[in-house]
Amino acid sequence: MSGHSKWSKVKNQKAVTDAKRSQIFSKLARLISISSRDGSDPETNPKLKAALEKAKEFFLPKDTIEKAIKRGSGLSDEAILEQIIIEAYGPLGSALIIRAITDNKNRTLSEIRKILDIHGAKAAEAGSVRYMFKEIGKITINKKLWNDDLEMLAIEKGAQDVYTDDDQIMIVTSPHNLNLLTSALSEKISVSNIEIDYISQQEIKTDDPDAKKQIENLIEALDNDPDIEEIYSNFKLN
Repeated sequence: MSGHSKWSKVKNQKAVTDAKRSQIFSKLARLISISSRDGSDPETNPKLKAALEKAKEFFLPKDTIEKAIKRGSGLSDEAILEQIIIEAYGPLGSALIIRAITDNKNRTLSEIRKILDIHGAKAAEAGSVRYMFKEIGKITINKKLWNDDLEMLAIEKGAQDVYTDDDQIMIVTSPHNLNLLTSALSEKISVSNIEIDYISQQEIKTDDPDAKKQIENLIEALDNDPDIEEIYSNFKLN
């Protein structure tokens, strides 16, 4: 499992509880705030544009979006957000990278450590897990909008791989080339997501249903934390 894509999972559900919707709105607002640090104009800030596209899919209210942009741009009195990465070891020796957005780093780290402890996992020192993953830049585009000319443009601008995932096109590049490639594609087409992703170098799996359930419960508990944005694991769930 490279990335735990909660967004597509929630989007495809027919009914979302009010509590879950509130949690998704909060996470989207934080994502917009972090993305707007590089500029409040989505036409010149591809990451913000992608965050706004994602917000549109979940019908995030306009006033919430505007408030989030002001927060990220330093135009509000709210606490400044920061993005943090936590590395951890899970059951069966599985490895996890947890990415969070928070206005209180100590609180978030404490909560994540508590979740890990409850589910038989533990936090690891920085760098002790990340080497097990390959860091990539990833761009997502609606498959209906894709064509051969865009693929040629992507390759010319440094795309390392292009593949189809359900109804989306995934374009992989190196992290340092992500902004350049995104800018080139954004001039031609709407980009729905831009992110730094982590792909495990060697996946692990188990036939033990109890062990599998333990890891699934851990990932679900982490996902339910309001500060956690993404979860990456080298455990193969399917």
